[in-house]
Amino acid sequence: MNRTRTAFVAIAAAAALAMTGCSTQAAGGGDAAPADEKASFSDVSIIVPADPGGGWDQTGRAMAKVLTDDGIVKTAPVSNVGGAGGTVGLAQLRNQKDPATLMVNGLVMVGAIETNGSQVRLEDTTPIARLTDEPLVVVVPADSKYDTLEDLVEDIVDKGQKVRLTGGSAGGADHILAGLLLEAAGVDGAEIPQKLNYTPNSGGGEAVSLIIGDKVEAGISGVGEFVQHIEKGTMRALAVSGAEPAAQLPDVPTITDAGYDVVLTNWRGVIAPGGISDAERAELERIVTEMHDSDAWQSELETKGWADAFLAGDELDAFVEQNISDVTGTLKNIGLI
Repeated sequence: MNRTRTAFVAIAAAAALAMTGCSTQAAGGGDAAPADEKASFSDVSIIVPADPGGGWDQTGRAMAKVLTDDGIVKTAPVSNVGGAGGTVGLAQLRNQKDPATLMVNGLVMVGAIETNGSQVRLEDTTPIARLTDEPLVVVVPADSKYDTLEDLVEDIVDKGQKVRLTGGSAGGADHILAGLLLEAAGVDGAEIPQKLNYTPNSGGGEAVSLIIGDKVEAGISGVGEFVQHIEKGTMRALAVSGAEPAAQLPDVPTITDAGYDVVLTNWRGVIAPGGISDAERAELERIVTEMHDSDAWQSELETKGWADAFLAGDELDAFVEQNISDVTGTLKNIGLI
């Protein structure tokens, strides 16, 4: 087995993405503020472009709690619009008229745009901030025959589609990690789609049901989404995808330590509608920055095991551009597009 091929994909930024139909009041009655005027939002709407239970949902609800509990805004209602790796929400964002809206996004959406052939792209939205970075974890049901990551990967190489995996949306971080594992195991990129039996889900709750119900042989998701089930003993963790062991799972080896030269981290952030004014973008950046700097948000990061990956402004714009290029190249290399 060839395990020397490096597949290092550390993806940690917030690409500008979609937002869906919500209504909040912006200064001046909700119309876009002229570029030379100052915008002020007392309320924001938060769009989670996924079903409840996953990492995006956890992020959106943690944001809403901190924003309102700390009085940064008066209200921050959260709505879920699941489907196709966030591209359903992204399509709705195109028609969003309210600038006081934040949509959770991340690496998943970058890949899903490519795999779903989305007509609306990240470049059509306004990036606001990158918030977090998180390793993924490969898990199996509690009674699984697989004791190590090597056991699982070698079985996929040998049996192909007979070994079922589940995770987040097609083309997202979980799907990419599955492909990178096979590539590191010596499978040619063009053969990976034929080997990989991957069931995508639009929310973490669906993947959990498949795994603990023994409907699949393994699953992949962010550590924060599976850690409670690992601690309960309904899942077993085989490896984590960061360069170092995860703080919440200190005894679980990294994928590299397990014998496969793969490092992949997932990022999450927030975007706003495309076409908002500079003043409106600045106000949303102020709101999110104040949230990030609060003790309450830092506590959320520690509780959920999320790394602080905050980025905004010109640096974020540059990251988004580079991230789109990197993810697209990776998807091509492992045969997912």
